[in-house]
Amino acid sequence: MVKVANLVFNPFTNDSRVEKTSKSLAKAGYTVEVIANLDKNLMEKEFKDNYKVVRFSYLDRKTTKSKIKKIKAYLLYLKESIKYVKTFNIIHCNDLNTLPVAFIVKQFLNKNIKVIYDAHEYESEMKNMSPFAKKATKFFENILIKYADKVLTVSDSIANEYSKLYNIEKPKLILNTPPYHSIIKKDLFRKEFNISEKQKICLFQGALTSGRGIELMLEAFESLDDNMVAVFMGYGPLSDTVQEYAKKNNNIYYHKAVSPDILLDYTSSADFGILFYENNCLNHYYCSPNKLFEYIMAEIAIISSNLYELKRIIEGNKVGVVAKSDTPDGLKESIKEAIKLNPKTLQHNIQKAKEKYNWEEQEKILLKVYKELK
Repeated sequence: MVKVANLVFNPFTNDSRVEKTSKSLAKAGYTVEVIANLDKNLMEKEFKDNYKVVRFSYLDRKTTKSKIKKIKAYLLYLKESIKYVKTFNIIHCNDLNTLPVAFIVKQFLNKNIKVIYDAHEYESEMKNMSPFAKKATKFFENILIKYADKVLTVSDSIANEYSKLYNIEKPKLILNTPPYHSIIKKDLFRKEFNISEKQKICLFQGALTSGRGIELMLEAFESLDDNMVAVFMGYGPLSDTVQEYAKKNNNIYYHKAVSPDILLDYTSSADFGILFYENNCLNHYYCSPNKLFEYIMAEIAIISSNLYELKRIIEGNKVGVVAKSDTPDGLKESIKEAIKLNPKTLQHNIQKAKEKYNWEEQEKILLKVYKELK
């Protein structure tokens, strides 16, 4: 059996990409273990479906705030992870902070081990990074990426950037798509919030954090009439802000996050899915987030900000509207434009997109990459 260590520097409680890759690899006959951190109230070892999860107890993310303690926690994570995975056949590194484990193992302990680097973000071009942090990230990533046998990423634009930036073969593109799912619409939001059939529901689902256009959306819907309603479903620092707006406006609603197994039932209960990430870093400009593909799988049209990858996919597949300006007025205009789309044509286009943007298709690429490891 070929043993795969799937490394994450998080507690592995809500990482759909790592969960999907682990399931797919295990189903294909690999012995898979996810190596993660142990926050409070989590098990050190557990079995999920057809793979194992092992957590090291070194980082409590709710209480470990100081930089020194975080560095100490990370170094202990490196130490224990290196010791644990050194006899595996393949190390699958998710994001840059796990790549040093593979570097040390391959360089000093097991020269035959194969390394896959799965970059979920444009690591050196993320929001709020200082010039020094960008340079340092590029410096270390440039060194470490050379020790990867294969590089994967989540966006075609990021793959092109990495190829040029580090003079490597273009990384393989594996999109953050959900498994294929047949939709039976249940109209859950209308039932729960008593929303009229005449009202159109615009949904934002995901982390309620800055940089995702939450405040901009709230401002836009506050000045729209009640025929257009917004539902914000998720959790995060801006949850209280959303709930305050919901108290003052009849067309704004807050819904807590739901479990992945029922997510698409809720998503499909909306008429439109909104993605209004702000153009404040290249990581956003080139992003193709899982929410984009969840909206497609749920068979709802998409309204998005004017970001490169979002525009390429939405307009290329004719599954929604891209705003002309990333402002409250730009969002309002794009909503009005979306309402005018031909429903039959739109649904035909979404159905075609579903056949392309699903995990079953991405799984084929993943398994081909693994078969190419020699």
